[in-house]
This record gives sequence, structure tokens and C-alpha cells, in this order.
Amino acid sequence: MKYRSQTNYGVAKECRRGLIRGMGYTEEEFNRPLIAVVNSWNEYNPGHVHLKKLAERVKQGVREAGGLPFEVGTTAICDGMVLKNPRYIELPSRNSICDEVELIVESNMFDAMVLLSTCDSIVPGHLMAAARLDIPAILVAGGYMPMPFMDGKSVNYIDLTDNVGKAMAGKYPLEQAQHEVAHMYGPCGACGVMTTANSMCLAAEALGMTLPGNGCVAATSSELLQIAFQAGKQIMTLLENNVTARKIITRESIDNAIAMTMAMAGSTNLFMHIPAIAYEAELREAWWAHFDQASRDVPQIVAASPSGPWHLQDVDRAGGSRAIIKTLLPKLNGNALTVTGKTLAENVENAQVYDSEVIRSLDNPVSQDGSLYVLYGSLAPDGAIIKAGACDLEMRQFKGPAICFDSLEDAMDGLNNDKVKPGHIAIVRYLGPKGAFGTTAYVFQKELKGRGLDKTVAIVTDGRFSGGSSGLSIGYLSPEAALGSPLALAKDGDTIEIDLDKRKLDILVDQQELDRRKSNWTWKFDPTGIPPFLRLFCKNAGSLANGATWE
Repeated sequence: MKYRSQTNYGVAKECRRGLIRGMGYTEEEFNRPLIAVVNSWNEYNPGHVHLKKLAERVKQGVREAGGLPFEVGTTAICDGMVLKNPRYIELPSRNSICDEVELIVESNMFDAMVLLSTCDSIVPGHLMAAARLDIPAILVAGGYMPMPFMDGKSVNYIDLTDNVGKAMAGKYPLEQAQHEVAHMYGPCGACGVMTTANSMCLAAEALGMTLPGNGCVAATSSELLQIAFQAGKQIMTLLENNVTARKIITRESIDNAIAMTMAMAGSTNLFMHIPAIAYEAELREAWWAHFDQASRDVPQIVAASPSGPWHLQDVDRAGGSRAIIKTLLPKLNGNALTVTGKTLAENVENAQVYDSEVIRSLDNPVSQDGSLYVLYGSLAPDGAIIKAGACDLEMRQFKGPAICFDSLEDAMDGLNNDKVKPGHIAIVRYLGPKGAFGTTAYVFQKELKGRGLDKTVAIVTDGRFSGGSSGLSIGYLSPEAALGSPLALAKDGDTIEIDLDKRKLDILVDQQELDRRKSNWTWKFDPTGIPPFLRLFCKNAGSLANGATWE
């Protein structure tokens, strides 16, 4: 079999051969298939700080299986370490990461690639690149952060961040909050709850793009090191058999990833990321409709924090990702191909559930519905998203006056000046891809909770939330306000009606009045102080409902 890295480009190939030989490689090594080990390791991201060691194991596996590995890098921004800076997290960096992989892998004509990543925007960026390039590819997910101990017990950082918010509002002892901050995290891995990072790692396994068990494994475990080594060997098998990414990323496997998201009460950010992966694989469908259908058909069988009591460590102990997939098989496309060369069903044939309170059966679920809802209505014609599983029952129907803010800064000022009152529906708009790079409203949400308003105030935004979203927090509203949608036309005092059971989100304003407002509506993106890449993103990113990929 002739590999694309061995294509004869005359002088250009001889120059490359000379450069590789100059780096100390032998002629025999040069004639092996060239494998990119795409690593997102850096020292400033706790979810990725351990990936250097994993990459060594991958490269060892590649060499033993007859390939020549070359480690290359991509961006890897930690959603927490950048202080929720609305400019450089999630969407813009995700699209950039996908482009980075394309540039380095295609320019060097690598034959296949193993991608190492853990966190929020990096895993979907790598999977988008795999779908786009359609060469043999395997993802190695970096695993979850094990629970640390504090004051004689295991601790969950979600609870502790709530306490920090209360301390900032003067409602919790500052000394205790500082003590908790010093002990709330472990040394490496994805934050150990069902936020975007772990949601994406679990979805990646259901998609078929990781080895079995990799979706829920401790970052500090020997199992993860073994998975990395096996991935290095298996990529050579995929290359030999010409199993490219799009033979695995199919309509059926995308639906499997969506089902896993529902069953685990995964992050609402997957409503952006899974459609983006599908889009890069040229699978152009109304994927939010697939999410909506899955939320009705797929029960929630794991209540991981913030939608329940369990940490990822508990889920791992109960059988992990393999046990979840085996339990879900009646709701999945079990015949979908995976990177093992076997089907999804074959991968989990011997999996067991060791704790049925953590991983519930289909006939004894946490909830009969999936926990992520798509809401439609006169305020959200193309849909809006909520993690319903993390919303209190008494807030599932909510009706009240709007208080409108046209930026995250305005919303924070309004909150700090006590303009947001119990019963309000806080509209925070112009945060979508066209308006403000898909900015997160997470800070507003956490500050609202710190003030004790999370059970009496709803949030509606065209921006995003953290994967640890909770409360009546509705985001990703599409079309976004920057496109002149009904969200842009809402005014203070307009009555907004939310009904999660009916999956409705309506503005109770006469259509003629909305038409009149639309005729007087103007908005223009202000590039002042916005760096070039973010201006480029706002100009070229598409709808959230289609994954906000490049148009």
C-alpha cells in the first residue's frame, strides 16, 4: 500500500527526506507511514498538563506498529483559567483549533493522526478536524480530575464555587471560602463533573472516535496510559485498512453521541459542538431537531453533578462509559463502526454495571425524558436550549416581565445596582456568534446565584452557558439578536412565558407591535477594540443551530 506521505514530488520530497534525515532519523524510518500525534499539551491548562506523558505512550505504540510519529501542537485554552473571558473561549478557539489541525496535517501530508485533548473547546475542535480531513484518526481523551479530599471528605468543586459566589456577596465566611479554594481541585484532568469537557469525552466515545472506556477514565490512572499506547498501535491498523474518520462519523454515530448527551445530562454546549462535527463531515441536517427528538426518546440514566449527586469518579466506579453505552444500546445504533474496527455494540459486549443507583437501567431512569430541552416559540423561532435536569421543579413554568440588557457588562451593572428583582426574566442579548463571538453568560448566572436570585429569576440569552449550567437558564437562542430576531425586539416590561413541559418560550406581544419595532430596529457590530481574529469570527461564523462553523 502506498501512503500519501510517500507521494513522489521530486525535488520537494528529496528536500523533506534530507530534512528528516538531518533530524537524526534513518532511511528505514523515513519510509514508514508518517503519523501526526496532535497534542494540545500546555502548562497552563490543568485538563491538558498531563498530555505530554500520554503523547509519549501514543508515539511508542505507533513505532511498535511500524509508523513514524511526529508530535505537533494546537491551542488549548482552559475555560476556567481564562476567567471566563468572553473573547477567547469556546467558539472562536474551537474553530481556530480545527483550522490549526488542517494546516499542520495537510501541509505535511501526514497519513493518519492521533489527537490528544480533554477540555471544552479542544475535543470538539479536534473531532471537527478529523471529520474535515477524513483521514484515519483516533481521539485520546485526557480523562477526568479525581475528587480531592478536604476536611475528611471528598469534595465537588461545583458546590464549592457556589460558596465562593456567596462569599463574594458577603453571605458566606470568606476564610472558609479561601480554605475551600485551596483544596477544591486535583492536579490534572477535566473538572470531574458533567460540564462540557466530560460531556464531550463521553460523546466522543459514543461517536466511535475513542477506544472503549476512554470517555470516563481518571486522568491519573494507569488505564489511560494503556489506552494511549493502544491508540498508537490501532491508528496503524486503521491506516492499513483505510478506515477514515467519515466511515465512523456518520448520521447514525452522530445520533449515538446525541443520545449519550441526553442520558448523561450533558453540557448544553454540545448543542453547538455535535452539529459542528456533523457539518465538517458534510452531514447537513437540522441537528437540533435530532436533539429534541432524543430528549423525548432517551431517558436520563445518570444524575452526575450539577444535575445530581454523582461525580465522574462515581460513574467510573459504577462501570464507566462502557456500562452506560451497554445500558443505552436499545436506544443506540449498535452497528455503528468505531475506531476499534468493531461496532459500538461489540465494544461493550462484556461491560457491567456495578452500581445501579449511579448508572440506572432504562426501566428505572433518573428521568423518563432526557435532561436537555430544545424550546421553541415566538421568542425563539429556531430554538433555544436549557439543561432542564438542573432546573428546580417549581420553575418549570415561569411567567414574568422582561428586563433587557444589550451586553454582558450591562447585565452585570444591572445586577450590581439591584435592577434585577425576583420574578424578572433577565434578557441578556447580542452575545451570539455575530454579536459577540458566542459569549458566555456564565458569570451573570453565577453572580445571580450568589445573590440568592437563581430560584426567582430566569435568564434568556443568545449567548452560552458553562457546561455546569443550572437554574432556569435558557441560552443559545436562535436566531440571535444581532440578526434582528424577536429577542432583539423585546423591551423592559414585556411579558415572557416559559413552559418547560410544553417546551415553549414565548413573548406575549402582538405580532403587529413586533413588526413595528422591527421597522425601527438597528444594530451594527462595533469592531472598536476587537482584535482581528475575533472580527473575522463574527463576520464568518454561522448560526448556533448549525454549530457556528465557518459559513
